[in-house]
Amino acid sequence: MQNLSINYNPDVLSCLANLSNDEVFTSPELANRMLDLLPQHLFSSKETTFLDPATKSGVFLREIAKRLIKGLEQDIPDLQARINHIFTKQIFGLGITELTSLLARRSLYCSRSANHQYALCTEFDDPQGNIFYSSLQHSWENGRCLHCGASQQLYDRGSHLESHAYSFIHLPLNKISPNLPMKFDVIIGNPPYQLSVGNDGGNSSKAKSIYHQFIETAIKLSPSYISMITPSRWMTKSTEGIPVEWVDEIISSNKFKVVHDFETSHICFPGISIEGGVNYFLWERNYEGKCDYYYHLNADEVFHRFDYLDTGNSGIVIRDPRTFGVINKIAEQHGNYFLEEIANFSSLVSPKDFFTNKQNLTSKWSGYSKKQTSQSDIKYYLNKTLEDCGFGWVRADQIPKNLLSKNLHKVYIPAANGSKDIVLGKPFYGEPNSVCSQTYLVIGYNPEIHSLTKEECENIISYIQTKFFRYLVSVKKKTQNGPRGVYQFVPMQDFSKPWTDKELYEKYQLTKDEIQYIESMIRPMGAAE
Repeated sequence: MQNLSINYNPDVLSCLANLSNDEVFTSPELANRMLDLLPQHLFSSKETTFLDPATKSGVFLREIAKRLIKGLEQDIPDLQARINHIFTKQIFGLGITELTSLLARRSLYCSRSANHQYALCTEFDDPQGNIFYSSLQHSWENGRCLHCGASQQLYDRGSHLESHAYSFIHLPLNKISPNLPMKFDVIIGNPPYQLSVGNDGGNSSKAKSIYHQFIETAIKLSPSYISMITPSRWMTKSTEGIPVEWVDEIISSNKFKVVHDFETSHICFPGISIEGGVNYFLWERNYEGKCDYYYHLNADEVFHRFDYLDTGNSGIVIRDPRTFGVINKIAEQHGNYFLEEIANFSSLVSPKDFFTNKQNLTSKWSGYSKKQTSQSDIKYYLNKTLEDCGFGWVRADQIPKNLLSKNLHKVYIPAANGSKDIVLGKPFYGEPNSVCSQTYLVIGYNPEIHSLTKEECENIISYIQTKFFRYLVSVKKKTQNGPRGVYQFVPMQDFSKPWTDKELYEKYQLTKDEIQYIESMIRPMGAAE
């Protein structure tokens, strides 16, 4: 067989398998796109300090080093002296696990021990160099970590296993290492995204976002610049564990100078699916103004706007710029309906866990009767994985709260649906003398203000099934969970009649392009949805 000459030598850091969907390796290409956002003069200064607070492969540190080695060539002509200065004075990292700290040192120093005889830098005495890691324990209180909310049951497992107690959000810098500077010019990285907090009553694998804690801690350190890549769910307040107050503050600060937002995570992380997409940003301490916002619908379509993140004062980032035209036309008839709950559809939708107390009537609860009896005479709509027919029967004393709502005509809708182009699960009529499990939300839930008829419920169902309705829900709903807040941009209608997309498009005078856009984004809701 003829020998073939192969010249391609791939970068090993572009070939690493990801740790998980929550601890994702960053490719050199992506790391460099983020570094390109920074003022490039930073890489020509001997004084600029950089910190990766969640280093995994060491790719950010390595690519920063490359730029500094080139940028400081005139100031420090001797290559070894230049490397020694950069590695000891300018570049710092915090490993998220012992394994990743070793990997990062190997990437940056060409040795897992920074003081090895063959390591690039010749001035380190400590094998850690400036990439620090020490095994930490969480601070437990009532089964949760005080700092990150991790589940004690899952993460209190001894020193032989990783605790995932990340030092950056658990300790002050001087407690992590006395060799860390107290001030950094640039904090950059790809932090872990979430930790499991558990849930004994319903979803035992329930996870809570923690990436905002890395952003928050970085801001408190007051660097000149922060650049991180995270899930985009925080923008629409549709993620577990991130306080809405934090989102309000971060959006209204107007310190995001550039944001690249990706509808699908595959563009940045091939083979990894992260609900709601991902984004990377440049935050600047001394900036306050409009943001260069790039919305990447896919690898080829990018929409740009230069404006404040919360353009319409809706409290969220409306990610797709094409949405503004539709919402503005609705607002011409309904005013700022999305700012007042009573004026939008969310006012009809119950809070989650409406009937359950996390013990009775959870998605997994089996204390119902399969047959109606003189005692168990209240119809109970439950998770269909428990009963193919979708219902059982319960007693009044088994309903922990909101008992009076059982008497209403109402609509039940699944609290979660993972289909991006269907958006919502199939709604159905809820007759009087019925309740539901944690699986569903209740529309028309409040006996003090709601008094729907069966006909009105059926007309509400017709409205929910329109593409128009579900598109407006998708503006805010970026994960499978669909709490009442995702209905913020849906206007109320006259429910004495049913609704079709044609009527709604005509009512709000949508253009052909706007109609085509909605039609392309949302599929019809079939009988099985």
